[in-house]
Amino acid sequence: MQSPARIFVGYDSREREAYRVCVASLRQHASIPLLIEPLDERRLRHAGFYRRDWRHDEDQFVDCRDRLPYSTEFSFTRFLVPALCQWRGPALYCDCDFLWRADVAELFALADPAFAVRVVKHDHAPRETVKMQGQAQTRYFRKNWSSAVLWNCGHPSNLLLTPHRVNNVRGQWLHALSWLEDHEIGGLDESWNWLAGHSAQEIAPRAVHFTDGIPLLPGRETAPFAAEWLRALAEISPI
Repeated sequence: MQSPARIFVGYDSREREAYRVCVASLRQHASIPLLIEPLDERRLRHAGFYRRDWRHDEDQFVDCRDRLPYSTEFSFTRFLVPALCQWRGPALYCDCDFLWRADVAELFALADPAFAVRVVKHDHAPRETVKMQGQAQTRYFRKNWSSAVLWNCGHPSNLLLTPHRVNNVRGQWLHALSWLEDHEIGGLDESWNWLAGHSAQEIAPRAVHFTDGIPLLPGRETAPFAAEWLRALAEISPI
């Protein structure tokens, strides 16, 4: 029997619908068995994996470690994936605001032992200062690279990502994949992390990323592929 492909999806209690659409669309197109797990901050804290302190500043999350704003409950928990897999095998991480339109088996087939991770190497410098639900739109090196990651959890360099380090280093160090050498970061076609409203229209997306907010949010109803996302939600439960 084929072992299921392990997939971790960022979970935010404010975006339950996004999580459900992401999981349903992954399963709809998959030709292989999947083991999909939410990266739920509360459960990870209860299990002792996650301990970063944070505070609210006018409805904005602020990380107490580096005193910088962040936008989702899974901003840092994604980097626990190698530890959660006991530093073994391939795994996929994606944010919850993804709509999958292709067979994720095609993505797992691209796993390469030469790379610690494979990501879409976006050159994304948003002009906006605010994004989903009024959260700050921050600019940083390698922005959005970590929003979808094909992990080689057993790569020796990923042994550096211990829970202790994830809980204590600066957030931008994590999102810039700074524990890796450049040659350890493999690229992926942009169709696997197509940024709605930012990626080129001529690219046929395999996975649409609503990085500025899901179509339920005001002003996002007309985003590219919003109608498709809303249909997917309607097939799960009435809006």
